[in-house]
Amino acid sequence: MNVNNLPVLQSINILQYQQQVDGSHNVLSFSSADDPAIGHEYEVFLSFSGTDIRKSITDCLYHSLIDAGVRAFRDNEELHVGEEIGPKLMKSIKQSKIGIPIFSVVYASSKWCLMEVAEMVKSMKEREQLIMPLFLDVTPDEVQHQTGSYAKAFSLHEERFGQEKVQAWRDALKEVVKLKGLELDKVANG
Repeated sequence: MNVNNLPVLQSINILQYQQQVDGSHNVLSFSSADDPAIGHEYEVFLSFSGTDIRKSITDCLYHSLIDAGVRAFRDNEELHVGEEIGPKLMKSIKQSKIGIPIFSVVYASSKWCLMEVAEMVKSMKEREQLIMPLFLDVTPDEVQHQTGSYAKAFSLHEERFGQEKVQAWRDALKEVVKLKGLELDKVANG
């Protein structure tokens, strides 16, 4: 299989090239020859809300990465029945070289997605993990300023989890939006 024919991987390659040209420190590298003993069990951790994109873009991206020889984490492939979710997710994020949050309309409605992206930001700061945000049917501005569906989701989260925890999630989103990402609606005709 020629991975250059896969639209999502082409988009990743475009981003990698743009980051190399503009000097961004978040240059992607998908070398499966890297030593996993260095603490990277996975090359990529996919964070997404399963309710709206599990069977579409996420499935396509996951299988494209696997077919290209990239070790990728996706919750329904790596979590097993009876296994505690939280610790496994956080450990998998820490053991990944690259975090790819796929921001969609319902992403912020999931506390798990918000916890994952907050952990990615922590790993980026502590271990120089790379984060490559993808925006699907939302803009970086909507994510950064938490407008639209994000405003409603955060309002509900504040009632349920309190302002301090929710503020940490808000801050994590703002950090991720500062990074160069891909607006999928603008790449390869959406």
